[in-house]
Amino acid sequence: MKRKFYEQLLNWKENNVLTPLMVIGARQVGKTYIINEFCKKEFDDYIYINLLDDKSIVSFFEEDIDTKDKIEKMKLYLNRQITENTVIFLDEIQESEQLISALKYFCENDFPYKIVCAGSLLGVKLNRFKSSFPVGKVRILKMYPMDFEEFLMALGEEMAVKQIKSCYENDEQMTLALHEKYLKYYRLYLCSGGMPNAVDNLIKNNLDILNFDREILNSIVISYLADMTKYVSNKFESAKIERIYNTIPKQLLKENKKFMYSSIDKDARKRDYYMSLEWLISSNLVIPSYLVNKFEIPLKGYMDSDSFKLYLSDVGILSSILNISYNRLVLGDKLEYLGTIAENYVANELVCSGFDLYYYNVNQVVEIDFLIETNDGVIPIEVKASDNVKAKSLNYYMEKYKPKYAIRISTKNFGFDNNIKSVPLYATFCIKNKL
Repeated sequence: MKRKFYEQLLNWKENNVLTPLMVIGARQVGKTYIINEFCKKEFDDYIYINLLDDKSIVSFFEEDIDTKDKIEKMKLYLNRQITENTVIFLDEIQESEQLISALKYFCENDFPYKIVCAGSLLGVKLNRFKSSFPVGKVRILKMYPMDFEEFLMALGEEMAVKQIKSCYENDEQMTLALHEKYLKYYRLYLCSGGMPNAVDNLIKNNLDILNFDREILNSIVISYLADMTKYVSNKFESAKIERIYNTIPKQLLKENKKFMYSSIDKDARKRDYYMSLEWLISSNLVIPSYLVNKFEIPLKGYMDSDSFKLYLSDVGILSSILNISYNRLVLGDKLEYLGTIAENYVANELVCSGFDLYYYNVNQVVEIDFLIETNDGVIPIEVKASDNVKAKSLNYYMEKYKPKYAIRISTKNFGFDNNIKSVPLYATFCIKNKL
């Protein structure tokens, strides 16, 4: 499957290849596949090392010897020479803190080492790093599940992508038949999400949602929970992480979606769950959106770090956990949780486009779902799951704070009216971070 992340890998090769590249992302988002394809196509010589499978190399870097000698041992063990044309892919690098520290050596060495590394829980490892991290000597990129644009490309709908982008840029109505077609694709995406294995299964079943294997998403959640027990210091922390993760869908279903520790347990407090929450965020399994109290760039400077929402990193996983009827969802039935699913979908798309997430709330009465930083200033975004676009909160915000324009994401067609840019849900990927 074609991934836009490939372009970021090419950018590294063309502009900064002597600085080791570190790719961070949740399990099964496709890191190994796309990096493997990249290394095979773009380099003459390729060495793949999986540190989960090959503990010998991990042991070499734990020895109390010079890094140069460690590398020589690795070459002897692999029976491979490393030339100027060699790229080395170190997969599951979170298994070796010493190897992460050694990335500084690869960067500063006179020999032109080319190193790519990745890990499913690399973000967690870096957040709890005990050794000397090679600050400034590593380029870090985040990889996410397939967004809706990549989903369309996987379906062979490249022409649709081009047409959607054109309508978005020109605020031009999409032909009604095509509008309905792309809304159907959007609803299919809500079922599968962007995990490559799930998308592949949907395609192999000719987009017949009744034959889609829901167990693929269930097994991904199970693997996430298994990771919690493997990469934490004790079973109590693992239990806390699992409790938080399991409560997120329930918290998203509330009218007030602000994360509440009391939803985990009536006696729960931030001090008891803070580190467990950081684990989930660092692992890229959840996405935080923070409340802001001032609408100037940078929004991060005005966020309330104690007031936030949590979204799941993949809308398909959310639909699976909520046990949504896929058939009714694809048919466009009005479902109780549809607004929550649409909001999580938009959160995923915005993050894939490079945005940090923020929201606005006044006394639980007026709420703007998302605020984004653009060249036009802070822009409010309101999400509607249907074509009912009554916008009391959005009108309040626009009248009081007078943004250059606002964005309303719904099932309605493209348009621009009363300073509100109408964007169909299937075109959310067009909202790009151009700062």
